[in-house]
Amino acid sequence: MAGSDDAPVAAEDEALYVLTAVLLTPAQFPSVLGDDYPAACAALGLTPLDEGYGLVLGQDGDGARWTAVIDDVSLVAVAIASWDCGMEYELSPDERTLVAALPGWPLALAVAAPDVPAPHDPVTDAEEPPPLSPPDTSIWGPAQRRLGADEIALQWAAWRSRLDDADVLPKERPSGAEAPAPETETEADAAAGAEAGAAAKPRHPGVREALAEVRAYIDAPPPLGRVRSSFAPGDARTLRADGPGWSIVARTDDIAFVLLDAEPGEVIPVGRGPELPGLLEGLDKIAVRPI
Repeated sequence: MAGSDDAPVAAEDEALYVLTAVLLTPAQFPSVLGDDYPAACAALGLTPLDEGYGLVLGQDGDGARWTAVIDDVSLVAVAIASWDCGMEYELSPDERTLVAALPGWPLALAVAAPDVPAPHDPVTDAEEPPPLSPPDTSIWGPAQRRLGADEIALQWAAWRSRLDDADVLPKERPSGAEAPAPETETEADAAAGAEAGAAAKPRHPGVREALAEVRAYIDAPPPLGRVRSSFAPGDARTLRADGPGWSIVARTDDIAFVLLDAEPGEVIPVGRGPELPGLLEGLDKIAVRPI
């Protein structure tokens, strides 16, 4: 996404040349900032309002990075939708919608405003909080794990195509298949196809714990944004759930993928089995959805 070079907004009485914008709402927020909406708001020092915020990232005339926080969520949503469709949209929030002008950027950007100095953090007073900076994703950890889950949700078809039904259902695996053995809600060994000569993968305790924790969300709803539901083809929904040390991405009519802090870079498929459909149905009922 990219904003308009000619669309400055006010930030501490200086023009802000818009580079991009993102939503910060219970149903849609930069998950790299936290496992849920309140945590993402806390990372920016913001109170988690029910309606949420729009974050406008840009540079001032000196090239300094600024994040303008506005309460006109609809305006930012329209701008993002327009940019996603390849249309120009001049995002120029009214000063009355400005909630805060925060130094720095909470997300990494590879673009810069033309005809101004290169992006850099503004000089702030020593007693003020340091400028915002993106979470460190150079090593595996919560931020990288959540980004990985984002990628799977966006590229579900590509990730799902790496597995066939025999890899995620506990029966009839073709002889000699080499696809990854899944974790299932029932019989991981059968799904692994041990009779075909593949080593059966034992059920991962981290997966078991993640499934237990996300199941508990149904009876004791977690903080807003821990479980989110978004559009998927047909009558299905894409579900995203996060918790301490884990992320789950699933389709209500299909399987799930689990990512764990304890397993760097691993994407563990969870077979449909007899229990997963009911779990996903229950999560979809409590999930927040984009308006």
